[in-house]
Amino acid sequence: MEYVHDGVLDERDGYIRVSDEVTTTTTTTTSTTEIHDEETNQPIMAKSSERLPGTSNRIRTRDDGCCSVNFVKYVLHIYNVVLFLSGLVVGGIGIWTVISKHSYVSLMTTSTYPTLAYALIVAGVLAVVGSWLGCGGVTSENRCVLLIYVFVVMLVFVLEAGVGALARLYEEQVGPELKMNLNRTFLENYSMRSRETSAIDQMQIEFKCCGALRFEDWLVSEWHKDEDVLKDGVVVPESCCKTPTPLCGRRDHPSNIYFTGCIYKFLETTKDHLIILGAVGMGLSVLELFGIVLGSCLYIKLRHDFDD
Repeated sequence: MEYVHDGVLDERDGYIRVSDEVTTTTTTTTSTTEIHDEETNQPIMAKSSERLPGTSNRIRTRDDGCCSVNFVKYVLHIYNVVLFLSGLVVGGIGIWTVISKHSYVSLMTTSTYPTLAYALIVAGVLAVVGSWLGCGGVTSENRCVLLIYVFVVMLVFVLEAGVGALARLYEEQVGPELKMNLNRTFLENYSMRSRETSAIDQMQIEFKCCGALRFEDWLVSEWHKDEDVLKDGVVVPESCCKTPTPLCGRRDHPSNIYFTGCIYKFLETTKDHLIILGAVGMGLSVLELFGIVLGSCLYIKLRHDFDD
């Protein structure tokens, strides 16, 4: 009985030992499966996160840090709204400049002034288009669209900065240019060319002036050499009169005609417009620098995500 009892004990001991081996094997298999699962899931998480330096159990997501992908996207969305509004402002100022001074462009010898206005209109249109491109690229995280967006914003920056610089330079040159050429335009082109004639009449009525420098200039103009003008005894065009009526230019009295030359008021308003164009161009060009930096930053961050 003792032998059998020992045998039973031996069998039980053996059973216990086998159970321990089974338990150990099961635990090892479970651990291996968990490690395999972690290795399988690691590539999936690589695009959206990475392990922090010096740690083994904490992961850095796209929301971590002050310059995370999601933070840059959020700032870019706000920036694109501002860019859209600035595009409307820039384009509106360009259109206002063209409309308000379009008729006087023919009286200038250079095309610098209208070129500045048209350049602002183009910059405004590009800014509006760029803002929509930026919103689409940021939302979809499309690197190709973001790259186009950055180049568009760069072009807007170049246009606006160029307009600001040229407006500042032309502001210094427009005075001598008008003094040299405006009087000659009045004397040689009035009644000879319909476009210039209409512009001069409109200028004299709007600015309440007469002649380029003074009203006596009309006495030596090509207009005054006309036989009909000499026959009627007209001294100045009807647009010089305070109350324009047929043949009102016969009487050159201060109560009847304006004595001030048009160049002074025209030069003043032209310089004011150039100051506005320069301030808008240089001021808003700084805004585009933020767009270039933010767009480039997001492009680089998305590239690293895809590369991982």
